[in-house]
Amino acid sequence: MLINITTRSPFPRYFYYALTVAIALNLTSCSTTPEREITTLPAIEQVAPPISVELSTPIIKPMLPETNVPISPTTPLSINQNVKNFVRQMVSKHHFNELELTQLLQSAVIKESILKSISSPSEGLPWHKYRKIFLTEARIEGGVKFWHENAAALESVSQQTGVAPEIIVAIIGVETGYGKNMGNHRVLDALATLAFAYPPRSTFFTGELENFLLLCRDENMNPREPVGSYAGAMGYPQFMPSSFRALAKDFEHDGHRDIWHNPRDAIASVANYFAKNDWQHGQGIAIRATAIGNQYKSALNKDLKPNSTLAQLSRLNVSATENLPANLNVKLVALQQLDGDELWLGLHNFYVITRYNHSPLYAMAAYQLSQEIKQRR
Repeated sequence: MLINITTRSPFPRYFYYALTVAIALNLTSCSTTPEREITTLPAIEQVAPPISVELSTPIIKPMLPETNVPISPTTPLSINQNVKNFVRQMVSKHHFNELELTQLLQSAVIKESILKSISSPSEGLPWHKYRKIFLTEARIEGGVKFWHENAAALESVSQQTGVAPEIIVAIIGVETGYGKNMGNHRVLDALATLAFAYPPRSTFFTGELENFLLLCRDENMNPREPVGSYAGAMGYPQFMPSSFRALAKDFEHDGHRDIWHNPRDAIASVANYFAKNDWQHGQGIAIRATAIGNQYKSALNKDLKPNSTLAQLSRLNVSATENLPANLNVKLVALQQLDGDELWLGLHNFYVITRYNHSPLYAMAAYQLSQEIKQRR
């Protein structure tokens, strides 16, 4: 478009120069192609084999390291060298599209609330406070109701796996209050925050981010949509992505392992988790113990496996409140009450519960909740 500026006009000459430049700039901007919105990760013809995962991936939450850099409530993820290396790995190992994956990660945000939450887990509380969180009337009655509403699925799954239905119900109750509180963080944000902004567990959460992207591709899910806990745990049972890929079940055989909306899929998935970790059908979980003096404290340690026999503990003046074989392997657990330690003997199935969450407090809360629900039903 040409403008004749030689003809006399009521406007000064520089007006037409400015108008010409404005029109040129406008035409240039109109020719620019807008950035494409990524809705799902690209489908590929050759899917790489799943990466190896452990049967249990509990979240053990260390203290937040000190930092001199203040973090805003939400900060866009910076595509730094660590992120670039992760993208390259996903491209070479699993054939993801480099541009689309980079753009997806650019949509993630680093959340200060997540970094604060992981530094103060409830497992750091003494038992007399921790118990009050989970052994509530509402949670017990909610468990009875959940059992009634899903009785057929619980019976079927229990018969197939040997896992007690009350334990399945209690786990879902402890984790999410039977689906009422599945978390409000985008899983993408949670895992990106902990993978790239939390060095103490960067390796673990980078692996979980990898598994999350793979499960989204496997299940044809938009990775921007799933929500979960601050640690990236998902659905009714709060599975981490690696646990989902290895252990989640499609109870109704509809082609989807929907642990967010289908409680029957969640029930089957929890049972499968315990079955794969060697749950022993019909066996006990924990038994009360008593002790004379303080010698029992020498048997306390962070190892959660049943690593002492009753005969060995008896030499420390520890006694079970039930008759058990002297050669039975147990784990001595001391729970902090206001008036001193409350002693328990954890059996093999108690250890299996700790595969879901590596905390004796968690295992005891799930066990005691299961017993309350079973009695009320």
